[in-house]
Amino acid sequence: MLEIVNDGAVRTLALDRPDARNALSLSLLKALRAALAEAVEDNVRCLVLTGRGRAFCAGADVMEWSEEVARGATDYDWVPQSHALIQEMAAFPAPTIALLNGAAVGGGLDLALACDFRFAADSAKFICSYTKVGYSPDLGGTWLMPRLIGIEAAKRFAFTGETWLAPEALRRGLITEMHGSDTLQTATYEFAKKLANGPTVAQRHTKRLMDSAGERTLEQQLEEELAAGRLCAQTEDHKEGLAAAVERRDPNFVGR
Repeated sequence: MLEIVNDGAVRTLALDRPDARNALSLSLLKALRAALAEAVEDNVRCLVLTGRGRAFCAGADVMEWSEEVARGATDYDWVPQSHALIQEMAAFPAPTIALLNGAAVGGGLDLALACDFRFAADSAKFICSYTKVGYSPDLGGTWLMPRLIGIEAAKRFAFTGETWLAPEALRRGLITEMHGSDTLQTATYEFAKKLANGPTVAQRHTKRLMDSAGERTLEQQLEEELAAGRLCAQTEDHKEGLAAAVERRDPNFVGR
């Protein structure tokens, strides 16, 4: 259901329900949340999220969804888990990358949007599919997507349920990079290892500052930056970075 692979300071979480196109069942949602909590505890320095098989993630498990509808539910059982998952993914303290090997649909697309970066195969496709089943987005996409592609483009994408192929998604800014299927893994993990070898504490504060900047005025943001800088100044990586700059060499960051 969920495969966990470690490669140095990079950890990969692979959705492993290929027969169901990696749909988000309640049990998979719980497994993802547990894996994220473990990754935080283990101080993982870069997290990659991907899917096994031909799809990244098809969104909600329609079999479970149909059962909920049949019993007359309007507040679905998986919603508390899915909402918590999206928040925990977005707030993950280290850089996160969605490796999009195939289709990202509905909640699967939202899960990718909650990552910091999205590297996609040139054959991948993207669908904000909620309206196709007479439903509205419920996994954070209405908050995440407009921040990437703008409110008008996000509305059109969501209202119509149209399919964007990878080149269109790249042009629109929905994904970070596009690669052929034979180079996607290499490109993604080269970038992941570059991030994992960076100054982890500085990256963590930079991510938090950028993600929360809309909540503050410029003056307030400068105060937040000052506070973050004071914390970074106490790290080994800051001292190493300065020493490397003086000595005209590449820094050797250790993540603390």
